[in-house]
Amino acid sequence: MTSTKIDPGTTVPVTACCAPVGSSGFDEAAAAELAKGFHALADPVRLHLLSMITAAGAAGACVCDLVEPAGRSQPTVSHHLKILRQAGLVTSEKRGTWAWYHVQPERVAALRAALG
Repeated sequence: MTSTKIDPGTTVPVTACCAPVGSSGFDEAAAAELAKGFHALADPVRLHLLSMITAAGAAGACVCDLVEPAGRSQPTVSHHLKILRQAGLVTSEKRGTWAWYHVQPERVAALRAALG
């Protein structure tokens, strides 16, 4: 890289080196809502759980089938699923004694879209 001495008072044209950072695609309220989803996914256990629920497809995943692969106790898995539910990433329904979880594809798509 070479340097050039510029005399004081000299006007030098400025060229953009890259596109501006940021997006006008969402306001502060939308950013706060997206942050809830990203916060929920910031934990590796919850990210793994969401991945397993997504892989289960339309049938959903029973919490009983998520405990062993998650490598956590049932109460811990239920706690993480509650956080995913509160973030709007999954829904749950009771079937007998077990809860079944389904991914909310619109919510996941919104997070994906926010990343560009």
